[in-house]
Amino acid sequence: MLALVGESGSGKSVTALSVLQLLPQPPVRYTGGEIIFHDAESVHLLQASVQQLQRIRGNRIGTVFQEPMTALNPVMRCGEQVAEVLMQHKGLSRKEAWDEAVQWFQKVQLPMPEVLAKRYPHQLSGGQKQRVVIAMAMCCHPALLICDEPTTALDVTVQKSVLELIKTLQQEYDTAVLFITHDLGVVAEVADEVAILYRGELVESGTTAQIFAAPQHAYTRALIACRPAGHAKGFRLPTVSDYLHTPEKSVTIKPSLKIAAPVKDTLVAVENLTVQYPARKNFWGCTAQTFTAVDDVSFTINSGETFGLVGESGCGKTTLGRTLLRLVEPTSGRIMIGGEEVTHKNESELKDFRKTVQLVFQDPYSSLNPRLTVTDALTEPLAVHRLQITRQEQRKRVHHLLDAVGLPAAAAQRYPHQFSGGQRQRIVIARALALNPSLIVCDESVSALDVSVQAQVLNLLNDLKRDLGLTMLFISHDLSVVHYMCDRIAVMQKGKFVELGPADDIYHRPQEAYTKELIAAIPASPPAPLQRSEV
Repeated sequence: MLALVGESGSGKSVTALSVLQLLPQPPVRYTGGEIIFHDAESVHLLQASVQQLQRIRGNRIGTVFQEPMTALNPVMRCGEQVAEVLMQHKGLSRKEAWDEAVQWFQKVQLPMPEVLAKRYPHQLSGGQKQRVVIAMAMCCHPALLICDEPTTALDVTVQKSVLELIKTLQQEYDTAVLFITHDLGVVAEVADEVAILYRGELVESGTTAQIFAAPQHAYTRALIACRPAGHAKGFRLPTVSDYLHTPEKSVTIKPSLKIAAPVKDTLVAVENLTVQYPARKNFWGCTAQTFTAVDDVSFTINSGETFGLVGESGCGKTTLGRTLLRLVEPTSGRIMIGGEEVTHKNESELKDFRKTVQLVFQDPYSSLNPRLTVTDALTEPLAVHRLQITRQEQRKRVHHLLDAVGLPAAAAQRYPHQFSGGQRQRIVIARALALNPSLIVCDESVSALDVSVQAQVLNLLNDLKRDLGLTMLFISHDLSVVHYMCDRIAVMQKGKFVELGPADDIYHRPQEAYTKELIAAIPASPPAPLQRSEV
């Protein structure tokens, strides 16, 4: 298993897609080099005919993509999609292909394989969909399996099970694997060899043990050091630029200015909150059964505190965060923010209330209107809430917000597509700050970011907390990130809090079996590299 590692835009996926000529030509042009696939006979893949590629794709080379929902056909049953591959490449009848597809559902450890084979993709969880994609990729026993960020969007427990599954199938069928990722913690667990890409160039390669014990390139050392696990609270996370500017010596990361301890004033008080959704309707259209997303939850958040909320997908984290903002209606219970009860506010009262609370979404790409400049995006909240300020004051406000999130004033006239993912997330945070909110809900706001970009955004949030005294509800499925960021942590499972306490106690001394399971699923931190003088 060879791991291809690097940030977004480094060329990882382009390299993998080139193996099967899946990039559109034009506009893509291959200007040099060759890709040789040594199977029963050697094939020059960049020169292969369409017929040759059709025989190889999905048959001798399988692919597992990052987002399983877009990798599956939404109007075909899951079993039919695996059976289609078997009929195409192995010449099986429809009945034979279906039976073998069900067997593969069992091999990839899907519960009730006969039942799930008859379901559509939207009826499966994210981890289950990814297992269907793995079954499609492996059912013809390929010589090479390409895994393009197959676990980035998954919870840590689901990620662990998917990684174990890929490793098991690789060993059972003697398959070579090209594993693309930006997470060196995952690499340390599964890969035999590692290749590091930076801006389209291969900067370092070697065995996993060699790369982690004595990385030679500054970029590799930065990727290893950027992960929050292992960094103490109050210390800034190192970033790639820190290492690239000091390539020949170890980097000393200075602690942040001391962040004031949260005051004892309660900003948010939630009492016995319950949120239910209609899950099934009877013949007459009446609700016959409900699904409880949040089940009798109570907690408080103090002013200036960062309160962490962790758990797997579907446990109710996002529903709870959105209910606090009244984007989801509570079924019962009370929500108090800033001393005011918001549970029963009407539309007019909610508009005033929403100036005091803001939401930072997970995906910075879809959070911004592609047709609005940064200036328009940052001044839109002011217009919506009819804050009467002059154009000159607006301009000053935009420049102040950009400065607060570490972006130059020149960024004001640019569009979202002209920024990197980390820069977009900074713009989203700046927009959330535009109305001086007392509470910010960060809903998986760093989960989709590369580890080095994630470090920049986490440093930014800590700086804003220090400078502005922000109160945050920080939602994530990554306990190592939540431990680094938060003062207290609540662990959520099936709509309930199973454990709540100080971050250090939850992370280092968990009491509940579910919390221990989440921590055990976190990829192991790569060992600290030797200093160059020790190599």
